[in-house]
Amino acid sequence: MAIVKKSFPLRIDPQVYAALERWSQDELRSVNAHIEYILRDALLKAGRLPKANGADRKSKD
Repeated sequence: MAIVKKSFPLRIDPQVYAALERWSQDELRSVNAHIEYILRDALLKAGRLPKANGADRKSKD
């Protein structure tokens, strides 16, 4: 079963993007995958994402 993902444009400061790019390379992820990872982690910590969904996806990253 394919996972459908929502696409949307993101405007971001070039310095922030450069830092994200370096960080994602350190983690062996694409910038897009790393942004999603960071957002998912923040949502889990804030209690805004069900733990079952987040735990399943986190193990796949």
